Amino acid sequence: MYRRRMNAPGIGASVGLVLTMMAGSAQAENPELSFVLDGFFKSEDSALSERGKGFGLGHTEVSLSSAVDDLFNARLTTVLESHEGETELDIEEAFVDTVALPFGLGIRAGRFLSQVGYLNSRHTHADSFAERPALYRAFLGSHYFDDGVRLAGLMPVPFYWQLGVEAFNGTALAGGEGDPAIGVFTVKSSWGGDLSPASSWQAGVSYLRNRLDAVQEELDVDTDADEHNHSHDAAYSGENLYLLDLVWKWAPQGNVRESQLTLSGEYLYVDELGEFAQDGDVQKGWYASSVYRFHPQWSAGVRYGEVDLKAAHGDHFHDQSLKETDVMLGWSRSHFSQLRLQYSLQDAQGFDEANDTLSLQYVMTLGAHGAHEF
Repeated sequence: MYRRRMNAPGIGASVGLVLTMMAGSAQAENPELSFVLDGFFKSEDSALSERGKGFGLGHTEVSLSSAVDDLFNARLTTVLESHEGETELDIEEAFVDTVALPFGLGIRAGRFLSQVGYLNSRHTHADSFAERPALYRAFLGSHYFDDGVRLAGLMPVPFYWQLGVEAFNGTALAGGEGDPAIGVFTVKSSWGGDLSPASSWQAGVSYLRNRLDAVQEELDVDTDADEHNHSHDAAYSGENLYLLDLVWKWAPQGNVRESQLTLSGEYLYVDELGEFAQDGDVQKGWYASSVYRFHPQWSAGVRYGEVDLKAAHGDHFHDQSLKETDVMLGWSRSHFSQLRLQYSLQDAQGFDEANDTLSLQYVMTLGAHGAHEF
């Protein structure tokens, strides 16, 4: 549920500041270190997937976070992935946050996950399904992270309202040519609140402006069995990307530890695809999901999504489309462990690899692990 934090005046505020500084100093001396292990088995290859057939390792994280002092926090997250016998190492996060700016403002600088959409700012191990929806895999490389800066703030209103702007290099979303110093801008507005003691909601509108020339390269996006994308670069792009997201959560008597129902969905629209685009050439996608934790350790979910794509082919585009249904059953012994069984059905046009697949997955967290976002 949403809560507004108020500052006590006078001596209370002074005591609070001293305690905050002491806590920050203690945390700086004892940084939080965590490991996330992600392993899977997949029965078949599938379209727009980063995970191949058979046994494999997924998104394995090593993360270090700490307060630097009373003004700054910092985080470093590295990602290990194995593909065809080779191990790839990438830095997913390396950023500094301010914690003491006035008027509810905060600045983040370095490499970090973009704020666009609902899922993108979350680490993938916090997801309810084995892979992100198809629209994320097509347009955001599953999760878009980049080097840049963010300014965000909570508005002084009696409900949750956050505004944020970002500026990035944009290399992971290039999709074409050009080399401006700032390749991508984003704007995000989120609203939320409690409808009752048992339910809460959040809605968001995002805009991403890709300043790099939106001339799509001729990409082999047929997702051949030996050509899964492990660089997390987006395969499809355009000049303007719009995202709408909506989430509603319900828990009996507000007790989220026992059970919770989560309904969520997002809609994406991309235009200005490049010099060969015709009037009406756009790309779009959406998904809707329902996840019900019916027991503290058990959850079940279903998700359906569609994407309509334009694949560059010389001086014109080929139409591609993908419809995907995922059914999931998950078991979690604790906040630190997750086992997942998932069956996915794909109906596709223009993809070589579009199959129904059965997936088994484990996600295990070692060390400090903070609470997830709403």
